[in-house]
Amino acid sequence: MESITESPSRFPHLDRMSVHELLVGINKEDAKVHLSIQRVIPQIENFIDKILERTPSGGRVFYIGAGTSGRLGVLDASEIPPTFGVSPGIIIGLIAGGDTALRNAVEAAEDDPEQAWKDLLAHSINRQDTVIGVAASGTTPYVIGGIQRARENGLLTGCITCNPGSMLAQVSEYPIEAVVGPEFVTGSTRLKSGTAQKLILNMISTTLMIKMGRVKGNKMINMQLTNKKLIDRGTRMIVDELQISKEKAREMLLKYGSVKKVLDALVLTK
Repeated sequence: MESITESPSRFPHLDRMSVHELLVGINKEDAKVHLSIQRVIPQIENFIDKILERTPSGGRVFYIGAGTSGRLGVLDASEIPPTFGVSPGIIIGLIAGGDTALRNAVEAAEDDPEQAWKDLLAHSINRQDTVIGVAASGTTPYVIGGIQRARENGLLTGCITCNPGSMLAQVSEYPIEAVVGPEFVTGSTRLKSGTAQKLILNMISTTLMIKMGRVKGNKMINMQLTNKKLIDRGTRMIVDELQISKEKAREMLLKYGSVKKVLDALVLTK
């Protein structure tokens, strides 16, 4: 059976379309992504609930993928520490071919079904951890092999794919299948499929961080103060929370290093 992600585009003559027609066509296809994700929210919720059972015991989350899917996983994982002030080891992204593959295609890296497990072992993987396979097609050997070995060894496993009934979904305990249909450019899964995967990764990691106490109200009180914009944002948070002057808020923020530490210090001094 031909996979949906490889099926022909619904737009047969892209090379004859005007710039406006191309943009409208891409936008029209992208609009389908949100509906496809809405349909799988129950599956995403179930999976997150299972992950949260493991986090109090130090459970980590690993994303494994190749090509676009692998890059999206690494991107999401890399943004968690500065955004939520957690260790880089809480959510970890692994890509077939290693860091070189983030910028350049690594020939045949995704075709080795044993390599992902080797990559996971390098991080002292254990039964409290979760492994999420990210593959639009659901047929990538690197990802399938990694999920199979992880599940055999008692880890929690899930996947994000855009083909129904794929091998990856079959070997995962908690499959998430966001079926977005044929791509605008036939087989170019960096488009709708990639967008769907990124949105689902956002949902998983952001929800985990909120439920792990890394957000107060709707604010990123644990964010790292890595630039002026973030210092200004943190200052405004403290002003809003404590009703003090901007100058005093900034002074306290720079003294303690995060909004949360300022608020904790205030509680301790009361």
